Amino acid sequence: MTLDAQGFLERFAMIMSESGYPRMAARVFAALLVSDEGRLTAAELAERLQVGPPAISGAVKYLMHVGMVARERDPGERRDRYRVDQVAWFTAAMSSDEVFRRFEEGAREGLEVFEQDTPVGARLEEIRRFFAFLRREVPQLMNKWRELESRDVAAAQTGQPGGAQGDGDHGH
Repeated sequence: MTLDAQGFLERFAMIMSESGYPRMAARVFAALLVSDEGRLTAAELAERLQVGPPAISGAVKYLMHVGMVARERDPGERRDRYRVDQVAWFTAAMSSDEVFRRFEEGAREGLEVFEQDTPVGARLEEIRRFFAFLRREVPQLMNKWRELESRDVAAAQTGQPGGAQGDGDHGH
């Protein structure tokens, strides 16, 4: 791996880590992401990241649990390979609904304790409304993404220009 690639791996892992992912899980995901095939064995991951097998094992378990990485084994092979799940970000965003629901319900419980017309109640109501909003909007955004991806896949298969011009990457 080049120094540039290793630097990118570490920077991307830092972004994930600062966003709440465990540091080693973020490094493992980034290593898989930048590997040529998008899949590596535990030994290959340990070598690339210069860590021991227990660190890889814990990180892979976490990533599989949250749906970011899948385990597979080639026919006739003894070693498992871990690969980036192609829909990892979609899965992660969709699984956020449970977190949003817990915050919304927690704030609602707080409103049973604190009056809504108090400063505490006003903050709790804002939290409740915010997470209720996210729970309504994120599934709609995910459906829109699915539609854009379907159009892009169809366009690629027919040799037509892609359809995801509204992807936020205005002109690269």
